[in-house]
Amino acid sequence: MPKLCHIDDIADDSSKGFELKDGSIFAVKKDGQLFVYKNSCPHLGVELNWQEDQFLDMDNTLIQCSTHGALFLIEDGQCVAGPCMGEYLQPVDYHLEDGVITVSSL
Repeated sequence: MPKLCHIDDIADDSSKGFELKDGSIFAVKKDGQLFVYKNSCPHLGVELNWQEDQFLDMDNTLIQCSTHGALFLIEDGQCVAGPCMGEYLQPVDYHLEDGVITVSSL
């Protein structure tokens, strides 16, 4: 299982992207909780980030697609605005052991 980073390497209300051999994923930390998703918009299959580790809107309250501005809830990946309304980001199972985040294969 690939190791991503230590949970403390991701600040609260921020995100971090990771390139794996199976594809690109990202993690968001909100209120001390971690959420990990495949880096792919359900609308076009494009990567969500507009710059490295930039997956959130200006208020750091929603995940935002850089291509067409779709907005997703951090907690479950549901699209709440944009062309893929009602669809979901694909969650990635992760494990946290001694503060180190690891993921299963995509």
